[in-house]
Amino acid sequence: MNIDSPHVKKSGVHYLIEAMELYERKMADELKQWQKKISRRPSLTNRITRSLQQRVNKVIPEKVHQAITTAIKQMVRAVLFGAKHTTATIDQEMSLQKREQTIIERIEFYKKTAAAEGGLTGLGGILLAFADFPLLLGIKIKLLFEIASLYGRDINDFRERVYILYIFQLAFSSQHNRREVYKQLENWEEVSSKIPDDIHEFDWRLFQQEYRDYIDLAKMAQMLPVVGAVVGLVVNYRLLNQLGNTAMNAYRMRWKQEKHLG
Repeated sequence: MNIDSPHVKKSGVHYLIEAMELYERKMADELKQWQKKISRRPSLTNRITRSLQQRVNKVIPEKVHQAITTAIKQMVRAVLFGAKHTTATIDQEMSLQKREQTIIERIEFYKKTAAAEGGLTGLGGILLAFADFPLLLGIKIKLLFEIASLYGRDINDFRERVYILYIFQLAFSSQHNRREVYKQLENWEEVSSKIPDDIHEFDWRLFQQEYRDYIDLAKMAQMLPVVGAVVGLVVNYRLLNQLGNTAMNAYRMRWKQEKHLG
């Protein structure tokens, strides 16, 4: 049979369309499972943990809270809104399957990078553990920029950068706050139209408190010399895995809405 015949070409196109539709259905099923998980009411353990963390936060002097909020705000703003982030040029005609295959590869790369960084800083105990915070934050933000770009988002758009902040919150918050953030992302088209141009109006206090509470227990053992290396390696790997999974599903949600996949 002549490979250039219309019949062969048509069959090839149909095969590609069917493969794309099959992948989109698979993606939609995975997204539905994630949405169920993220929308769950806080468990008893979640509620107890949140209550304990709230009590601890009440004991911490207000000046300390303000100092931490300011420090994290400046750190995140510098990474997120400072220098222009560069990412590879993406073929906008790339299929969803190809995009996500590339994204999974990049998540694996960043998981290993974060694990190596956590292992090295963990070797030095408490002093180097403090250095881990900004380094890990930079790795996380860089991963989110790459994922956004691979899903075809304009990362130079202010609102897309705010969306990245919301994803960050969604990944590293208590279940109570996670449900609230999820509602914002679920209605992003409406929410984004009301975003103020001044990033100072973002709720930085809630952002830093939820993020700190989420990682404090996991990272505390990293401050122990030598043992901290193993803890830093494992915890950083898991944190990047959590972030990558959250980001993929957050962008899948928008993809599905914009493609009217139902």
